[in-house]
Amino acid sequence: MRSGEWQVAVRNFHRLSRGFTLIELLVVLTVLAVLAGLIAPRYLDRVDDARETVLRQNIVGLRTALDQFYRDKARYPTTLEELVSERYIRAIPLDPVTDRFDTWVPIAPKGADGKGVFDVKSGAIGRSRDGSEYANW
Repeated sequence: MRSGEWQVAVRNFHRLSRGFTLIELLVVLTVLAVLAGLIAPRYLDRVDDARETVLRQNIVGLRTALDQFYRDKARYPTTLEELVSERYIRAIPLDPVTDRFDTWVPIAPKGADGKGVFDVKSGAIGRSRDGSEYANW
């Protein structure tokens, strides 16, 4: 290679290795923003679906434990903590909508003067994705 050809090759290399232009960067950022705008709502919907599914399962688990307690002892527990102390459940489950353990609403059996826990409902405020209120589950 002659010295003139070498210099042209070096100049071409430097011209090609300068980086991206502002327009190229803006186009890439626009494409990424559009993709994020399409994906984020779907992701958030799935998170809400998962919370509702966990809430339904936690309610079923608590109701099953209450039924087992009644069958074994012929009475309802006075509190949800009694289910834990008697080892019917390991711990009071988390209400995934409120992210708290103490928002469960105990329902007393009829004719029991408000003593005992016959049923349990969520203390979450609001409506589920199907339109029903969490408090009615």
